[in-house]
Formats: sequence, C-alpha cells, structure tokens
Amino acid sequence: MGVSISFISATTEELDRAAAEPDWADEYLFELYGENPPMPDRPDGGPDKAFGGLQFLFDEAEISLEFVMDGFQIRDAGTLFGWTVEQIDSVARELRATPWERLAAHYDAERMGKEDVYPNMWRFDPEGQLEWLEGAYEELVEFFGAAADRGLGAFMTFSF
Repeated sequence: MGVSISFISATTEELDRAAAEPDWADEYLFELYGENPPMPDRPDGGPDKAFGGLQFLFDEAEISLEFVMDGFQIRDAGTLFGWTVEQIDSVARELRATPWERLAAHYDAERMGKEDVYPNMWRFDPEGQLEWLEGAYEELVEFFGAAADRGLGAFMTFSF
C-alpha cells in the first residue's frame, strides 16, 4: 500500500470539533470518504504517494508548502491534521502563481534516487515519474483552489 497523503475540505466548525474530539473526526472522515459520501460536491484530492517527490520539487523551487509540517495535528499518531481556511487560501495563491515548469526544472531523478525521496521509483522510469508528479501537482492546485474559492479549510490524512 505505501505511505500517502490526501486532503478533503472542511468547514471551520468541523476543524474546531475535530481538534476537540479526535474520535469524532475519525468517524466523520470515514463518512466523508465512504461509499455514499454525505457531501459529494466537497473538494478533495491527492497528492497520494507523490507527496515526497512534490515536496522535493517544492523545496528546490523555494515553495513554502510543507506537507508534514503545515497544518495542526488532530491525532497524536500524526495521521490526521487540520488546515485552516487561511492556510488553504495562502497555499492556493502560491500554487496558482507557480507554473508546473518552475517545479519541473528541479526534477533530478538520479539525485532523488540517491536521496531516497519517497517512493524512490525515479530511476526506473524518469519521464513517466515526471508526468506522474505533474498530474499530482495539477490535482493539488485544483484542490487547494476549489477549497479556497469556497472558503474552506481541510483535513489532511497521512496514512502508512
């Protein structure tokens, strides 16, 4: 299965309740991601397993998004985080202002492999992996933009 990160938008009230009641948050997220989500129009998105490669590119391009450091921890195990409306809006602005080409210029499959950037598949199919990262980036830009446009924060799950 591997390690992955996903986002689903949340209201400020939901984030406040989740911070106060982490067990409620677990049940609520199960409903949101479940087979018949109660709010199917709610923005959600990856980067799934591409978070490590994107983080490498963000760091190299000096983009301030940091998946495992931003947001606030809801679960002590580090598996559930909340991102405020302000954080989502700030990231959305930065991502919208960052064309993919700026990130792609820092793609270095050999270096990423040597540095064991997750999921460390870079050398097997460098061009295919770059395309994979581009798709994950586009999904991330779309998610943050849609959540920001609706004035929403987000839950971020970190599963391993």
